Amino acid sequence: MVHVQRTFTLNRPRDEVVAYLADFANAEEWDPGTVSCDPITQGPVEVGSQWRNVSSLAGSKTELTYTLTTLDADRVVLTGVNKTATSVDDIRVADRGAVSEVTYDATVTFNGLAKLAAPLMQVLFLYLGVKTEKQMKRAISRA
Repeated sequence: MVHVQRTFTLNRPRDEVVAYLADFANAEEWDPGTVSCDPITQGPVEVGSQWRNVSSLAGSKTELTYTLTTLDADRVVLTGVNKTATSVDDIRVADRGAVSEVTYDATVTFNGLAKLAAPLMQVLFLYLGVKTEKQMKRAISRA
């Protein structure tokens, strides 16, 4: 299992931040590993909405199907699944007056032989966590 958590503030209202992050197609802008993220379901973004996400990590591409599993006024949870791994992005957004405080909590659980790569992937994900924070701040500031 790999786990990364980052907490930072944004100069945007909580409802705007939550709406932006709930639409996982925006991951192309804020997630440095995402190559493409295309909607599978049509219509408004709501619990049950799905996306096909292609990511590149350490030179290897992988595809996961992500589902919006939680959407509250202060929380977005997206769960990605393929035969090798389950990825859960649990994002909490707290209203702190003039700013929003974002806690981005990513957990990847590997299946089968992929579990052997977890220690190496933890190091990679810690590095990506720093990049994700920076990219997310830039992307949401422009949104």
